[in-house]
Amino acid sequence: MCTLILLRRPGQAWPLLLAANRDEMIDRPWAAPGRHWADRPETLAGLDRTAEGSWLGINDHGVVAAILNRQGSLGPAADKRSRGELVLEALDHADAAVAAEALADLNPAAYRSFNLVVADNRDAYWIKNPGGPEARVMEVRPIAEGLSMMTAYDLNDLASPRTRRHLEDLRAAGVPDPDRGDWRAWQAIMARSAAGDPDAPPEAAMTVDLGGFQTVSSSLIALPAAPLAPGEEPPDPVWLFAPGRPDQHLYQPVNLAAAGTI
Repeated sequence: MCTLILLRRPGQAWPLLLAANRDEMIDRPWAAPGRHWADRPETLAGLDRTAEGSWLGINDHGVVAAILNRQGSLGPAADKRSRGELVLEALDHADAAVAAEALADLNPAAYRSFNLVVADNRDAYWIKNPGGPEARVMEVRPIAEGLSMMTAYDLNDLASPRTRRHLEDLRAAGVPDPDRGDWRAWQAIMARSAAGDPDAPPEAAMTVDLGGFQTVSSSLIALPAAPLAPGEEPPDPVWLFAPGRPDQHLYQPVNLAAAGTI
């Protein structure tokens, strides 16, 4: 079960703040965020080496996309396309609204179930494929302003032990300040493990270690607002990446301008 935190703040200098923990089988190879695709030079994302797709990425237009498995759908299926392709397809677009509209036309039966989030500094969308024979169309829903949390369940769904344990703490936590590099409040919550959070059931931990299945990376992302004056240059987006459990690994800046991989 992966986790995505999204804070939408229209009118602020950093209108979109995002945190994500990726939980995966530790023997599934991957590479840290980079420009891994020669045919997609404007896309920077983590690389899943098994299927050549991604779980989280950003493009040079300021669109962010992230995908999470839904319950009971871990891993690939021989008769389905890779869900990691969808992150790359979303990042082919310069606008989150256009990306969501394009992905809405895909056939849900071609994929195992998923939750896909596509956002920029203006809009954010949740694209849901519940899976199963009843899934005939992709469900596309706007994500409201404020803080939202996604796991293998629906958005802000308290049936998720993880959401039920941490959502209100995240809403009450200090808002990150990308200008100062201060993400401490969110980092502390993203790093909560079963051992370090004895008041919660093990399945509610934000950072997991179940032997062969673990939290394998964590990301913190901020998107800046559009310039107010013509010709004014906005600050660059921020992406901090931890190449392992965030309670054991430091976050380091991703070089978004790099032409190659980091």
